[in-house]
Order: sequence, then structure tokens, then C-alpha cells
Amino acid sequence: MNIDGRFWLTKDDQSFLGAGRVELLHKIEKTGSINAAAKEMKMSYKAAWERINGMNALAEKPLIQRKIGGSGGGGTTLTPYAHELIKTYERLHELHRQFIDRFAEAGDDPQRLARILSRTFLTTSARNQIPTTIQKITQHGLYVTIEMPLSNESSLRSTITKKSADNMGLDTQSEIYAIIKSSDILIQSQAPQTSEEINILKGTIKSIELSDDFAELEFSLNKNTNLIAFLDKEKVNTFEIGAEAYAIISTKNIIIGS
Repeated sequence: MNIDGRFWLTKDDQSFLGAGRVELLHKIEKTGSINAAAKEMKMSYKAAWERINGMNALAEKPLIQRKIGGSGGGGTTLTPYAHELIKTYERLHELHRQFIDRFAEAGDDPQRLARILSRTFLTTSARNQIPTTIQKITQHGLYVTIEMPLSNESSLRSTITKKSADNMGLDTQSEIYAIIKSSDILIQSQAPQTSEEINILKGTIKSIELSDDFAELEFSLNKNTNLIAFLDKEKVNTFEIGAEAYAIISTKNIIIGS
């Protein structure tokens, strides 16, 4: 049994934005033409225009604008309002997908779903909160190393005190969060030398957002797991979106939440 959830934004009890409509807007921006966008989506111009009219009727401001003349001969593009709307939709859609993934973790076990939902509403200031399950706990004196799978190819190790693990009642198969501050993640293009004290995760650069002082980098481990890292602005010059890279995280910088 699978859990499915379609994501739509509605307004005045009418369908406003969904994945298909957002894709149409993206293709209009890409092609500069409603007709070309409709052809790429294998729909008629009439159907595409009706979708745009439907969105415009509900939107606070127009979503498209005509470009007249110029060297390119004019065309159609998105308004700044449309770009903001798409950004909002895509962020909400991603959060919705993560929420549905929590349901999928439970399968057909309602009691497990209840435990997962209680973890879902954990609130911390850390940007990275990864749901996982403890695979192994190894004691080293006053400390324990907790191993947590992220996928078939990668896993995380966290070092915490044995007393903390006992107080939390942690055991193998305990469902937990691995919590990591963005500033505690180092991204580099070459794999470092392996060490028991660090996690080395291979992935790809998904996005880079610059500010005056630092860069926010989104690092993709797999289709379901992304990490956010804060780096000095100067350190991102060698990174390109889509390029392979490595995230390095100290085992002592991974907090366990349950």
C-alpha cells in the first residue's frame, strides 16, 4: 500500500497553481512564446491559454507580459510577480513532498506513523534535520558512535556521550533525526583522507545562493536527501552547479534528536 498526495494551491475555492501549470510557466519563460511552450508540453495553444487565463483571473497581478519589438522580435515572458509565485510554490511543494515521505516511511503501520509525525514537528534552529534509523551503536568508554543509513550508498556516524544515549533510550532501530548546523558542513571538490572522526559524503552541488558575506550551498546526496551548507563567499568560486563534490562533517557535530 502506497501513500500518495497531490499538491495544489487554491484560491477562492478554485485550483490556482499545480505542477503542470508551473511547468507551463517555466516553458513560457524558456521559449518566450505561449505557442512554443504549449508544443513542448504536447498541448494545444487553446488549452495553454485557458490555463494562463485561469491563473491570471485568480492572481493578484498578471503572470505574463508581452515584449514588443527589439532585436529578438518580441515575445512573451513572465512578470516579476510570476517568478515570486513560482518560487513560493516550489518551496511549499518541496515541504509537502517531505511530509508525504514521512507517511511513506510508516507503510501500513498507523502506530509507526504516529511516532514519525511526532518527530516531524521537532523544531530547532538547525537547517539540516534528516530522519533516519539507528543501524548500530558502538561504545568507546564514556562515548558511543551511532551509525545511521542515509541510502544504500552512504551513512552518517555521530559521536555522543553514553549517558545521553541512555537518557534518550536509544537502541538499534530507534527512529531519530540527525541534526546538523549549516556552518558545521564543509564542502570541497576533492575527497579528503578518511578518518574515524569525520563523515565523508559524496554528492552533487544542487544550487548556490550568494549574499554579501557568505554563500548558501545546497548539496544533494540523493533524490530524497539534501544538505544546506554555509560557506565563506570566496570558497564557492571553484564550485559549479551539477558538479560532484564532498560534504565533510565531524562526528561530534551531528546532534541526535528523537
